Amino acid sequence: MPTPVTIEDIRAAANRISGGVRRTPLLLSEWLSPIVGFEFYLKREHRQGTGSFKERGARNALMRLAIEQDEPKVIAASAGNHALALSSHGKQLGIPVTVVMPTFAPMIKVENCRNLGATVILHGEHIGECKEHAETLVQSQGLTYINGYDAPDIIAGAGTIGLEILEQSQDLDAVVVPVGGGGLIAGIALAIKSINPDIDIIGVEPDHAASFTAAIKAGKPVRADVIPTLADGLAVPRVGDNAFAIGAPLIDEMITVSEQEIALAILRLAEMEKAVVEGAGAVGVAAALAGKLDKYKGKRVATVLCGGNIDTTMLGRIIQRGMAVDGRLCRFSAHISDRPGGLAIFTKMLADQGVSVIDIAHDRVFGNDEIASVSVECEVETRNREHIRGLRDRLNEAGFNTKFHDLPSEA
Repeated sequence: MPTPVTIEDIRAAANRISGGVRRTPLLLSEWLSPIVGFEFYLKREHRQGTGSFKERGARNALMRLAIEQDEPKVIAASAGNHALALSSHGKQLGIPVTVVMPTFAPMIKVENCRNLGATVILHGEHIGECKEHAETLVQSQGLTYINGYDAPDIIAGAGTIGLEILEQSQDLDAVVVPVGGGGLIAGIALAIKSINPDIDIIGVEPDHAASFTAAIKAGKPVRADVIPTLADGLAVPRVGDNAFAIGAPLIDEMITVSEQEIALAILRLAEMEKAVVEGAGAVGVAAALAGKLDKYKGKRVATVLCGGNIDTTMLGRIIQRGMAVDGRLCRFSAHISDRPGGLAIFTKMLADQGVSVIDIAHDRVFGNDEIASVSVECEVETRNREHIRGLRDRLNEAGFNTKFHDLPSEA
């Protein structure tokens, strides 16, 4: 049976963790609000010491455990943020921590956990496999397992975000929450709906890991198909029993977002808000930018930027993908004359169209059947998709026979 969590538990957690966890700002986005058509507030949980909201539940759970046990030792399964939070607060509170992380976990998260003194075990492709392995170590090593999204103390800790949001803004119409295992939205929904039931709670998941959506359709937590996603922190194959029991009755709508939408949201946050946010933290912004929150136009909406721990190499790739989605990077092939000056004529036309060449490669063997011409593969910087269309039309008019890989076929 699910273990209940109450608003009193959340208020107690807020008192317990006060002074040990940062109170993060809720700020109106002056850049994003005009784009999405409503007052858009960002709860900046990525500014926590270890870069995510997970510190709230981790500290609450560890402090409770320290009261109940003389020498507690804990273990958890995590893609990174829960592991970091436990490692940091375990070190502060003198509690040994072991974390089981998936083999694809960002290296920065793995190394930071080790630097904080935690024992790190890499195992499995997703959180479900990590959890199964961690549970085998509980009895053999005398550890206490702390579920990063379903333990009642974790849910209560997450709920303190809801209390803060209500203290920071009194007249919101909706709060948009990233959803992985469900603990974050369960805690926030419980806190907000207990105080102001008129505020809508909207959950957002990646298309590649829509576990809570599947659970709502089934009426209970079920195992969903999960494939790698930019929002790796949300890649949980089965939502928590407690999280579902608490959150499902309080959630007004579930939304899913694509990988392209997530990449564009990360780019917008970096450029407009000067905020480095991981995929899991950006899904609320992704939903807004994709027009999936348009029913709130003219109203007031908040979302939680729940984490900022992103591998720097991954960040570079995501920004490039976001720029491609935005029409600011373009890749295409063209056929040019293989005679002297053919490439010069082609590149001059690119310059005349105002594009910047990033890369260009010749293919004399496989790209074209015509012996007098050569195929070139180009990557260029453009202003937007309209600019790409103009470039395509001009090149085709000049007889370069192009194929634009990133332009929709209907364009």
